[in-house]
Amino acid sequence: MKLYPAIDLHEGRAVRLFKGDYNQVTDYGNPVEQAKRWKNLGAKFLHLVDLDGAKDGGFKNLEAVKNIIKEVDIDVELGGGIRSLEQIETLISIGVKRVILGSSALNLDFVKSALDKYGPEKIVIGIDCKNMMVATHGWLNTSNIEATDFAGRLKALGIKTIIFTDIAKDGTLEGINVNATRKMVECGLDVVASGGAKSLNDIEAAKKIGCVGIILGKSIYNGDIDLLEAVKKYQD
Repeated sequence: MKLYPAIDLHEGRAVRLFKGDYNQVTDYGNPVEQAKRWKNLGAKFLHLVDLDGAKDGGFKNLEAVKNIIKEVDIDVELGGGIRSLEQIETLISIGVKRVILGSSALNLDFVKSALDKYGPEKIVIGIDCKNMMVATHGWLNTSNIEATDFAGRLKALGIKTIIFTDIAKDGTLEGINVNATRKMVECGLDVVASGGAKSLNDIEAAKKIGCVGIILGKSIYNGDIDLLEAVKKYQD
Protein backbone atom coordinates (compact mmCIF):
# COMPACT_ATOMS: atom_id res chain seq x y z
CA MET A 1 0.00 0.00 0.00
CA LYS A 2 1.05 3.55 -0.67
CA LEU A 3 -0.08 6.26 1.72
CA TYR A 4 -0.75 9.71 0.27
CA PRO A 5 -1.15 12.58 2.77
CA ALA A 6 -3.42 15.16 1.16
CA ILE A 7 -2.82 18.87 0.96
CA ASP A 8 -5.78 20.71 -0.53
CA LEU A 9 -4.86 24.21 -1.69
CA HIS A 10 -7.24 27.15 -1.45
CA GLU A 11 -6.06 30.74 -1.86
CA GLY A 12 -2.51 29.64 -1.11
CA ARG A 13 -3.39 27.87 2.12
CA ALA A 14 -3.65 24.22 3.16
CA VAL A 15 -7.31 23.49 3.89
CA ARG A 16 -9.88 20.73 4.16
CA LEU A 17 -13.43 20.90 2.87
CA PHE A 18 -16.41 19.08 4.38
CA LYS A 19 -18.09 16.94 1.70
CA GLY A 20 -16.55 19.14 -0.97
CA ASP A 21 -18.39 22.23 0.28
CA TYR A 22 -16.38 25.40 -0.41
CA ASN A 23 -18.39 27.13 2.32
CA GLN A 24 -17.20 24.64 4.96
CA VAL A 25 -13.44 25.18 5.00
CA THR A 26 -10.96 24.35 7.77
CA ASP A 27 -7.66 26.22 7.43
CA TYR A 28 -4.48 24.30 8.26
CA GLY A 29 -2.01 27.04 7.43
CA ASN A 30 1.11 27.13 5.30
CA PRO A 31 1.14 24.23 2.82
CA VAL A 32 4.94 24.02 2.84
CA GLU A 33 4.94 23.52 6.60
CA GLN A 34 2.28 20.84 6.29
CA ALA A 35 4.31 19.10 3.59
CA LYS A 36 7.40 19.15 5.84
CA ARG A 37 5.30 17.74 8.67
CA TRP A 38 4.11 14.76 6.62
CA LYS A 39 7.57 14.10 5.18
CA ASN A 40 9.07 14.08 8.66
CA LEU A 41 6.53 11.43 9.66
CA GLY A 42 7.58 9.17 6.79
CA ALA A 43 5.47 10.25 3.83
CA LYS A 44 7.10 9.61 0.46
CA PHE A 45 4.42 11.01 -1.85
CA LEU A 46 1.92 13.85 -1.38
CA HIS A 47 -1.50 14.24 -2.97
CA LEU A 48 -2.10 17.91 -3.84
CA VAL A 49 -5.36 19.41 -5.07
CA ASP A 50 -5.79 22.93 -6.40
CA LEU A 51 -9.34 23.50 -5.18
CA ASP A 52 -9.61 26.91 -6.82
CA GLY A 53 -8.40 25.49 -10.12
CA ALA A 54 -10.86 22.61 -9.86
CA LYS A 55 -13.76 25.02 -9.50
CA ASP A 56 -12.75 27.72 -11.97
CA GLY A 57 -10.13 26.13 -14.22
CA GLY A 58 -6.51 27.14 -14.64
CA PHE A 59 -3.69 27.33 -12.12
CA LYS A 60 -4.62 29.17 -8.94
CA ASN A 61 -2.08 27.75 -6.49
CA LEU A 62 0.92 27.03 -8.70
CA GLU A 63 3.33 28.97 -6.49
CA ALA A 64 2.39 26.86 -3.48
CA VAL A 65 3.03 23.71 -5.52
CA LYS A 66 6.41 25.00 -6.67
CA ASN A 67 7.37 25.89 -3.10
CA ILE A 68 6.47 22.42 -1.79
CA ILE A 69 8.55 20.71 -4.47
CA LYS A 70 11.48 23.08 -3.99
CA GLU A 71 11.56 23.39 -0.22
CA VAL A 72 10.42 19.93 0.88
CA ASP A 73 11.96 17.73 -1.83
CA ILE A 74 9.17 15.18 -1.91
CA ASP A 75 7.26 13.51 -4.76
CA VAL A 76 3.86 15.03 -5.44
CA GLU A 77 0.84 14.44 -7.63
CA LEU A 78 -1.52 17.28 -8.45
CA GLY A 79 -5.09 17.60 -9.61
CA GLY A 80 -7.54 20.45 -10.02
CA GLY A 81 -8.36 22.49 -13.11
CA ILE A 82 -5.96 20.75 -15.50
CA ARG A 83 -7.56 21.00 -18.91
CA SER A 84 -4.79 21.26 -21.50
CA LEU A 85 -1.58 19.56 -22.59
CA GLU A 86 0.23 22.85 -21.96
CA GLN A 87 -0.82 22.77 -18.31
CA ILE A 88 0.37 19.17 -17.99
CA GLU A 89 3.70 20.16 -19.53
CA THR A 90 4.07 23.03 -17.06
CA LEU A 91 3.45 20.75 -14.08
CA ILE A 92 5.83 18.06 -15.23
CA SER A 93 8.48 20.69 -15.96
CA ILE A 94 8.37 21.96 -12.35
CA GLY A 95 8.71 18.46 -10.94
CA VAL A 96 5.16 17.14 -10.45
CA LYS A 97 5.47 13.35 -10.69
CA ARG A 98 1.86 12.54 -11.60
CA VAL A 99 -0.84 14.74 -13.07
CA ILE A 100 -4.44 14.01 -12.10
CA LEU A 101 -7.15 14.71 -14.65
CA GLY A 102 -10.63 15.18 -13.26
CA SER A 103 -13.40 17.04 -15.10
CA SER A 104 -11.29 17.21 -18.25
CA ALA A 105 -11.09 13.41 -18.36
CA LEU A 106 -14.69 13.31 -19.58
CA ASN A 107 -13.12 14.33 -22.88
CA LEU A 108 -11.66 10.96 -23.80
CA ASP A 109 -9.81 12.42 -26.79
CA PHE A 110 -7.94 14.68 -24.38
CA VAL A 111 -7.11 11.72 -22.15
CA LYS A 112 -5.79 9.80 -25.15
CA SER A 113 -3.63 12.74 -26.22
CA ALA A 114 -2.21 13.07 -22.70
CA LEU A 115 -1.50 9.35 -22.51
CA ASP A 116 0.17 9.31 -25.92
CA LYS A 117 2.47 12.16 -24.92
CA TYR A 118 3.24 11.39 -21.27
CA GLY A 119 2.30 7.76 -20.61
CA PRO A 120 0.23 6.08 -17.89
CA GLU A 121 2.86 6.59 -15.19
CA LYS A 122 2.42 10.37 -15.44
CA ILE A 123 -1.32 10.58 -16.14
CA VAL A 124 -3.89 9.34 -13.62
CA ILE A 125 -7.61 9.99 -13.46
CA GLY A 126 -9.55 11.25 -10.48
CA ILE A 127 -13.06 9.80 -10.46
CA ASP A 128 -15.12 11.75 -7.95
CA CYS A 129 -18.64 10.46 -7.37
CA LYS A 130 -21.97 11.12 -5.77
CA ASN A 131 -23.98 7.89 -5.60
CA MET A 132 -21.57 6.39 -8.18
CA MET A 133 -22.27 9.16 -10.68
CA VAL A 134 -19.25 11.18 -11.79
CA ALA A 135 -19.04 14.71 -10.35
CA THR A 136 -17.17 17.54 -12.05
CA HIS A 137 -15.89 21.12 -11.64
CA GLY A 138 -14.82 20.95 -8.04
CA TRP A 139 -17.69 18.60 -7.20
CA LEU A 140 -20.21 21.34 -7.92
CA ASN A 141 -21.88 19.43 -10.78
CA THR A 142 -22.96 15.80 -11.12
CA SER A 143 -22.95 14.19 -14.55
CA ASN A 144 -25.11 11.35 -15.88
CA ILE A 145 -22.02 9.15 -16.30
CA GLU A 146 -21.81 6.03 -14.13
CA ALA A 147 -18.44 5.56 -12.47
CA THR A 148 -17.73 1.95 -13.42
CA ASP A 149 -18.72 2.58 -17.05
CA PHE A 150 -16.35 5.53 -17.12
CA ALA A 151 -13.58 3.43 -15.58
CA GLY A 152 -14.04 0.83 -18.30
CA ARG A 153 -13.63 3.44 -21.02
CA LEU A 154 -10.50 4.78 -19.36
CA LYS A 155 -9.01 1.32 -19.10
CA ALA A 156 -9.62 0.74 -22.80
CA LEU A 157 -7.64 3.91 -23.54
CA GLY A 158 -4.67 2.69 -21.52
CA ILE A 159 -5.15 4.38 -18.16
CA LYS A 160 -3.70 2.25 -15.37
CA THR A 161 -4.42 4.21 -12.19
CA ILE A 162 -7.48 6.02 -10.85
CA ILE A 163 -8.15 7.89 -7.64
CA PHE A 164 -11.67 7.13 -6.49
CA THR A 165 -13.40 9.59 -4.16
CA ASP A 166 -16.85 9.19 -2.66
CA ILE A 167 -17.73 12.86 -2.12
CA ALA A 168 -20.34 12.03 0.50
CA LYS A 169 -17.54 10.60 2.64
CA ASP A 170 -14.86 13.21 2.03
CA GLY A 171 -13.90 15.13 5.14
CA THR A 172 -16.48 13.35 7.30
CA LEU A 173 -14.31 10.80 9.14
CA GLU A 174 -17.09 8.27 8.57
CA GLY A 175 -14.83 5.64 6.99
CA ILE A 176 -14.24 4.90 3.33
CA ASN A 177 -17.07 3.58 1.17
CA VAL A 178 -15.81 0.01 0.94
CA ASN A 179 -18.56 -1.33 -1.32
CA ALA A 180 -18.28 1.46 -3.89
CA THR A 181 -14.49 1.32 -3.84
CA ARG A 182 -14.56 -2.46 -4.33
CA LYS A 183 -16.70 -1.97 -7.47
CA MET A 184 -14.01 0.29 -8.87
CA VAL A 185 -11.25 -2.21 -8.07
CA GLU A 186 -13.26 -4.85 -9.92
CA CYS A 187 -12.96 -2.74 -13.08
CA GLY A 188 -9.36 -3.95 -13.32
CA LEU A 189 -7.54 -0.67 -12.68
CA ASP A 190 -5.11 0.28 -9.92
CA VAL A 191 -7.33 2.13 -7.46
CA VAL A 192 -6.26 4.66 -4.84
CA ALA A 193 -9.05 5.06 -2.28
CA SER A 194 -10.05 8.53 -1.14
CA GLY A 195 -12.67 10.07 1.10
CA GLY A 196 -13.62 9.40 4.71
CA ALA A 197 -10.67 7.44 6.14
CA LYS A 198 -10.85 7.69 9.93
CA SER A 199 -8.61 4.94 11.34
CA LEU A 200 -6.07 2.27 10.51
CA ASN A 201 -9.06 0.00 9.90
CA ASP A 202 -9.83 1.98 6.75
CA ILE A 203 -6.31 1.47 5.47
CA GLU A 204 -6.64 -2.23 6.23
CA ALA A 205 -10.02 -2.37 4.47
CA ALA A 206 -8.66 -0.61 1.38
CA LYS A 207 -5.74 -3.02 1.25
CA LYS A 208 -8.01 -6.04 1.71
CA ILE A 209 -10.25 -5.13 -1.25
CA GLY A 210 -7.22 -4.64 -3.49
CA CYS A 211 -6.51 -0.90 -3.50
CA VAL A 212 -2.93 0.06 -4.29
CA GLY A 213 -3.05 3.11 -2.05
CA ILE A 214 -5.15 5.44 0.08
CA ILE A 215 -5.31 9.19 0.47
CA LEU A 216 -5.32 10.48 4.03
CA GLY A 217 -6.71 13.91 4.77
CA LYS A 218 -8.68 15.11 7.75
CA SER A 219 -7.82 11.95 9.71
CA ILE A 220 -4.12 12.82 9.91
CA TYR A 221 -4.68 16.54 10.41
CA ASN A 222 -6.91 15.86 13.41
CA GLY A 223 -4.82 12.98 14.76
CA ASP A 224 -7.43 10.26 14.26
CA ILE A 225 -4.76 8.40 12.29
CA ASP A 226 -1.16 8.57 13.48
CA LEU A 227 0.70 8.88 10.18
CA LEU A 228 3.96 7.59 11.64
CA GLU A 229 2.21 4.44 12.88
CA ALA A 230 0.39 4.00 9.57
CA VAL A 231 3.62 4.38 7.60
CA LYS A 232 5.39 1.76 9.73
CA LYS A 233 2.53 -0.70 9.33
CA TYR A 234 1.43 -0.20 5.74
CA GLN A 235 3.80 1.88 3.62
CA ASP A 236 5.43 0.05 0.74
